[in-house]
Amino acid sequence: MLTRPARFAWGVLGYNLAVIVWGAYVRASGSGAGCGSHWPLCNGEVLPRAASVPTMVEFSHRASSGLALLSVIGLLIWTIRATCAGHPARRGAWASVFFMLTEAAVGAGLVLFRLVADNATMARALFMGAHLINTFILVAALTVTAYWLSGGAPVRLRGAGWRGGAIAAGLAALLFTGVSGAVAALGDTLFPSGSLGQALWNDMSATSHVLIRLRVLHPAIAIGTALVIAFGASRLLVGDADPARRWARTAATLAVSQVVLGFVNVILLAPIWMQMAHLLVADALWIACVLLAAHVLRRARPVVAEAAA
Repeated sequence: MLTRPARFAWGVLGYNLAVIVWGAYVRASGSGAGCGSHWPLCNGEVLPRAASVPTMVEFSHRASSGLALLSVIGLLIWTIRATCAGHPARRGAWASVFFMLTEAAVGAGLVLFRLVADNATMARALFMGAHLINTFILVAALTVTAYWLSGGAPVRLRGAGWRGGAIAAGLAALLFTGVSGAVAALGDTLFPSGSLGQALWNDMSATSHVLIRLRVLHPAIAIGTALVIAFGASRLLVGDADPARRWARTAATLAVSQVVLGFVNVILLAPIWMQMAHLLVADALWIACVLLAAHVLRRARPVVAEAAA
């Protein structure tokens, strides 16, 4: 049975996933400039008055992100109080706070440099890629914190052999796939197509904007990464009784599902709800792979918490 700190940690992870998916709605709906170029204020006000729909959407995302920061700080405090010195969950909680702060910094940069709304520059694409990488690392930190508070063993990188290299390569491939997906989603938002034929023509046209021509790379990268995960995850296991087996199956299933969702997203011309679902499954796949890595690289049981409650 999970302790209260562990349940809280999983809850914090779930809440942050909701905030991340809502952030996708902010970008896809063109509401990123709803608060103007002001940060942390919204159009120069703490609480916007007579706000438009884009302003309310952007403000709600900022408010939910603020609560996410408080939840991660609360997780750090509870983790320190509930565990002994040297417990791996403490490192995970500290990392979560750090990457939550960098997440806020990247989000602020998007607003202050006006890389929102209809901005179609490569600077915005680079910021989106950095935002995606930071988000994934934040999710990984929250995941391992919850895993360790739930009794998971610390990980051992030294002596991991080929498995360690394979895990590093797989996670890096997922990050690269995520970045290409962020760029593709930005292209879909800024340059929507009226039909599937028009979208495919624009992808191949030499006169199309660079963000449109780049989005064609994402399906190829995603399929390659999915195949690696689907067929390679089980190769990391040691014996039929390996407790990581369920995470290997989960990762393989999610990888295939993500490819299917990607094709549906293309066929439907990337509606907002589909982009949100696609991102949610991407986050779930990332979490499954992080937990698979934690199980494969596990070592001796962690220090028992002194005050689990």
